Order: sequence, then C-alpha cells, then structure tokens
Amino acid sequence: MSSSPGTAQSKAKPIATMFEYDFMRTAFMAGGVVAVVAGAVGFFLVLRNLTFAGHALSHVGFAGATGSVLIGIGALWGLLAFTMAAALAMGLLGDRLRNRDVAVGIILSLALGLGVLFLYLYTTSATEATAILFGNLLGVSLATLWSLLGLSVATVLALAMISRPLLFATLAPELAEAKGVSLRLVSVLFLAIVAVAVAEAAQVVGVLLVFALMVGPAAASQRLTARLGSGLALAITLALSETWGGLALAYVTDWPTTFWIVLLSCLAYFLSFAKPTPAIAAGSARE
Repeated sequence: MSSSPGTAQSKAKPIATMFEYDFMRTAFMAGGVVAVVAGAVGFFLVLRNLTFAGHALSHVGFAGATGSVLIGIGALWGLLAFTMAAALAMGLLGDRLRNRDVAVGIILSLALGLGVLFLYLYTTSATEATAILFGNLLGVSLATLWSLLGLSVATVLALAMISRPLLFATLAPELAEAKGVSLRLVSVLFLAIVAVAVAEAAQVVGVLLVFALMVGPAAASQRLTARLGSGLALAITLALSETWGGLALAYVTDWPTTFWIVLLSCLAYFLSFAKPTPAIAAGSARE
C-alpha cells in the first residue's frame, strides 16, 4: 500500500512545526545557554582531573534543591546555595580531602539521604521531584530562562577572568606557584564556578545525570584534539549539539529529553575512541 503525499507530509510535520510552540523555543534557548556553560566549565574540569567534584556537587545540590522546594523556594536557588557552599569548602580544604574517600563518601551519602527525606516530606507535586532528579528542560519557564541567562553570563565572564592563571596552575602547578600564583585561590574560584555550572546543568538533565552533560562533551573533545582552544570550542559545540539534538529527538519520539541528551553524550564519547588520544602539553596553552 503506497503512502500518499499527505501521509509523507504528516510524518515530516513534527520537525517542521517544532518552533511553533513557545515551550520548545524556551527549551532550546535555555538548553543552549546551559550547554555553553557546561561545555566550557566541563573542559577545565576534565583537564584538572576534577570530574569527581562535579559528581559530588550534584549530589550535595540534590539536598539543597529538595529542601528549597519543601519551604517554597525555587529548586534552582537551593541547588545553587548548597553546591556553592560545598564547592567553597572543597576548595579551602584542598589537599586535606585527599585519601579521605570514606569521609567524603559518607558526607555525600548523608546529602542524598537528606534529599530523600525532603522528597518524602514534599508530597505536593511528584512532577517537581522528578524534574529535580532527571531534569525537565521542556518545562523551563521564562523566569527560569532569564535566571539561567544571568547566571551563565556571570559564569562565562568569571571563567574568562581566571582562565590564564587556571591554565597555568593546571598544566604547570609548581612553576605557577613559584611565579606567585595562589593555587588555593585558583582552586576555590574555579570550584565556585563549577558549582554554578552544576546548578544550571541540573535544570537540563537533573542532579543524577549532570556528569553526562558536563563531563561527556569535554572528555570526548580532549580525546579528539590536544589544542586547548580547539578542544574548548569542540566541547562547547558537542554540548550544544547533544542538547539541541536531544530536544529534537524528544519532540519527534515523545521520549524523555534527558534520555536523548545522555545517549548522545555517551555516543560522542565512545566514538571518540576511534581516534588515538593526543597529549595536551603545557606549550599548547599559548594558542
């Protein structure tokens, strides 16, 4: 039975009409804003071998998000407050956190436990709870979009301001310290930036899957190029592509947006293994 022209047109309709809906336009703008920040911050996070920090901050932020919703405050602000507090503590403690995996693990378990308790006490909306855990990009409001935009601009500006000492401290820490760069200060400032990025990324993929959006694109880009400028641009491009691609696929299939974003992130990372890993050297920071 041959398909009529009308049938073929109706099959193509979802993509053609995607931007006719306000919620899709808002989702694409919010996703784009967050993806730029996640890609940029994630690049330095992977470069500094601090991927565990991003994972840990999202767990701590879970308690903040659920606790703030419980008392009637937006989840974004509770998430931001808790991740920022944890980031500053991690930055100030520095080397004292090393070889204390058990203590750190216990604290993260406590944060998750508090989050579960707050979710149990918050029985008004199951949708809100699901959004905190797994994200709800299609449900982002205009007010939240403006908040994300403001936070993103501040985050990118802050990252640009510390990028030189951050690279120096990352690629040649002993030399940087000898030249007068405060490694502790750089660490604290960078982790504060990571905290904001985690809070934003959680709005897209939820606190449980922040790792995929922040670390996946950055890890793939560093497997594909050893040049810092190119790697940073590629990480941002991959994060944008995965977020927007996930939104488009979710619209067509009616499957969760978060699933598609995480799937695309994982695919990009595993495909990057087809190319031998280049070594990022200190000299590449000159580009």
